[in-house]
Amino acid sequence: MPVDDTALSVTDTGGPGRPVVYLNGCYADHRPWRPVIAELGTGWRHITYDERARGRSRRSADHSFEACLRDVDAVLEARGVDRPLLVGWPYGALIAAHCAGRNPDRTFGIVGVDGPFPCGWTDEASFERIRKLFRRMGRLMPVLRPLGLAARMTTGQHAEVAIESHKLHAALGPVLDSLICPVRYAVASGEAFGSKGNEQEQMRTTLGPVLARNPNLKVSAKVASNHGTILRKEFRAVAVAVRETAAAHDQEGSPSR
Repeated sequence: MPVDDTALSVTDTGGPGRPVVYLNGCYADHRPWRPVIAELGTGWRHITYDERARGRSRRSADHSFEACLRDVDAVLEARGVDRPLLVGWPYGALIAAHCAGRNPDRTFGIVGVDGPFPCGWTDEASFERIRKLFRRMGRLMPVLRPLGLAARMTTGQHAEVAIESHKLHAALGPVLDSLICPVRYAVASGEAFGSKGNEQEQMRTTLGPVLARNPNLKVSAKVASNHGTILRKEFRAVAVAVRETAAAHDQEGSPSR
């Protein structure tokens, strides 16, 4: 599907079921969603796509967050979907939150898989740590890409995407406060690749005040797996969160505050 200077690889199961759009992790392709899709079954309309420069989608000169938001709009328009349930793993969950914040009448609900949390690094020392991490990973990129764990970007571009993501997460509180659709979180317990100590768990604790302020947001489950394995090991919990989100919408209509 052509978008801007690229083309996206999109899969749509079709059918009359509630459309669910799956938004991938920062550099991942659509494949980690397969267990969740299989668990939910054929009663839903499942739409997956690879973000630009990821998976089977083509390269792009623009890897910005705003470009990723445009890609969501383009996929929805091309597939004729008006009010999807957005399921995102955490970069994808960040995209979902911004989509719903900007278009509240066009979002049925959100499921966030270990994100998004209103917390991110904003200091130059942390940014340099990210850049150094990706420089060290440079030789691994050709191995990681076929596995759907790296994008068709340079190591520097990978780092800048991560840095932009941290800045957006740090400023996420007002966006989460504004959401009027039902939002359910499936939260992991372990750490993420590149994190030190209990950094990921500290990020998760920042969700508490937001849950207290906005009753539309709730935690469906906190599971034992870590950030990277949650979709593979806890796909049933993610599927339960999808069903809970749909049920909350059907019981309450479109919630407001």
